[in-house]
Order: sequence, then structure tokens, then C-alpha cells
Amino acid sequence: MASVQFQADADLNQAIVTGVIRRQPSINFQTATEADLEGLKDAEVLALSSRQQRILVTHDRRTMPTEFAEFIIDSQSLGVLIVSRKTALETVLEELILIWSVTTAEEWINRIAKVPL
Repeated sequence: MASVQFQADADLNQAIVTGVIRRQPSINFQTATEADLEGLKDAEVLALSSRQQRILVTHDRRTMPTEFAEFIIDSQSLGVLIVSRKTALETVLEELILIWSVTTAEEWINRIAKVPL
């Protein structure tokens, strides 16, 4: 069973990535800059996250759910977590660390969820 790894979408608040890594340095949370996501379409971001076996973490509630549904028709995704911009940073950090610590990557295959869960 593989451990959960995260991929930040280009729209994700960088404070989330920084905060998660500060609290739990062993979490593998790749930034959008590291993955060179700027300017990519949702389907391309989902494909990249899938190839790298990462759960995509995004604020995109508008288009990502539809793109995800279309993506998993022909491909496998390690999942998507949609974070509301209105959720307190502390809550988001705790939820992501909890997901990392108590679930496996396999549990997230082709799943989409909102944070907080």
C-alpha cells in the first residue's frame, strides 16, 4: 500500500502547502511551480497528477468536478480534494495531514471529495 502524496493545483493557496510541510515534513506535497502546472488545462493537470500517483488538491469547485468525471471514464486518477477558500487554514492543514496519516493512496483512486471531509 502506497502512502498518499499530494499535488497542489495552480490555484491552490501556497500557505496550505507550506503549512502542511512545516507540520509534517515527511509529507510529499509537490507545488504547482515544481510540477510546472501554470497554464495547463484541467485534463492535463489530472493526467500529470495521475502519472505521478498524486492526489490533486485544488480550490477549483467550478470546473474540476466535471473534468474529473470525464477524466476517469478512460483513465485512472489518484483522486481530487477540493478545498473551499472559506475554510480556515488550520482546518485545511489538519484535514490534509489526517488524510495522509490514516489513508492509503489506493483508497483515493477515482475519488473526489471536499475538504473538510
